[in-house]
Amino acid sequence: MKIIRPNNKAIEKIYQRGLMRSRRVEEKVRSIIDDVRLLGDEAVLKYTRKFDGVKLMPRQLKVAEIEISGAYQNITPNFVSSLKTIIENINRFYRRSLKKSWRIRCENGVILGEQYTPLEKVGIYIPAGTAPLVSTVYMTVLPARIAGVKKIVLASPPDKQGYINPHILVVANLLKVDEIYRMGGAQAIAALAYGTKTVTKVDKIVGPGNNYVTEAKRQVFGTVDIDMVAGPTELVIIANRHSDPKLVIADICAQGEHAGGLSVLITNSKALAKEVKAKTEGVNGFIILTKNLNEATEISNRIAPEHLEIMVKNPQKLLKQIQHAGAIFLGPYSPTAVGDYVAGPSHVLPTAGTARFFSGLGVCDFIKTNHIISYSKKALEQMREPLEKIAAIEGLNHHLESVKARFTNT
Repeated sequence: MKIIRPNNKAIEKIYQRGLMRSRRVEEKVRSIIDDVRLLGDEAVLKYTRKFDGVKLMPRQLKVAEIEISGAYQNITPNFVSSLKTIIENINRFYRRSLKKSWRIRCENGVILGEQYTPLEKVGIYIPAGTAPLVSTVYMTVLPARIAGVKKIVLASPPDKQGYINPHILVVANLLKVDEIYRMGGAQAIAALAYGTKTVTKVDKIVGPGNNYVTEAKRQVFGTVDIDMVAGPTELVIIANRHSDPKLVIADICAQGEHAGGLSVLITNSKALAKEVKAKTEGVNGFIILTKNLNEATEISNRIAPEHLEIMVKNPQKLLKQIQHAGAIFLGPYSPTAVGDYVAGPSHVLPTAGTARFFSGLGVCDFIKTNHIISYSKKALEQMREPLEKIAAIEGLNHHLESVKARFTNT
């Protein structure tokens, strides 16, 4: 890691990192999506053979109940009991996010309100390339379940033998995922977006993935909703002379385990900066040396990181200054790993500076709002004059007539 000052040109690359797009990836994904939309299962099987090296029959796309049951024989001992504690943490957190539909009665018979309706069908994508992301199963399925989604389906790429990781299958089964599909990459996203003879068409697709998955989600957006367009994972740590260097280094090294992950330490301590630099060789990232912690929070807000750790003596004080971050971890005993696996909030978070306008995945991502409007005749009559004026200005005569018709005797 390289030590830089706030006026260094390198810091602009961090601020402007954005979500890079490759024309080659974009065109390749478009071709895959078109194939799946036209040929359905046949295209999905073709690309599974091409990219995953697995030849499947159409009936094998959907994972059978017997394979799911058999997965319990191949999981880590005590996995299920550990999982129950995690599930309760997540449920406890997201139950507090649930909204209740509401209505208010105004004067003269006006009723206004909002009705919250869960999405009907959601597709969850679980990567399994460099690592089977078992934790992403419960971090995506549980908020959808709590929101009341009627049907949840999951897609994950098979290994070279044609199997999905047994821990992924067990978690999905325990959380009562309705269908599991043995497919990955852009072809899986296309199949979920458009549906095939075997694969259920969904209303929204959530979950992380590589460049091809991310580009596919971008291209099918509009046909379906998506959670977000995410890039490589990232971590910012704000620390000072009171911070434990050992913990800072440990968290930076943990972040370094992710392919393409970015680590940034922002500190006003030269001693800490030098020690961290000496022990994080090869990690992708920067150490930004600031004048004080106020400047550190300003820089962090401009970066708008996916993960932000505040490892100073009084993190609550700095928290008030933070505007942009996907998830904020306070104090020395709150590493990002606890958020990744067990705390409760989902680890599906905005990256590449999109924390300026995106939020972490939550219950509200699986709920849509219906506006409720009810007017009595008296209430409509009171609003008739301003309504007619606006309709006349816009030149929409039939809008005007639709109001007048309610006061015309026939």
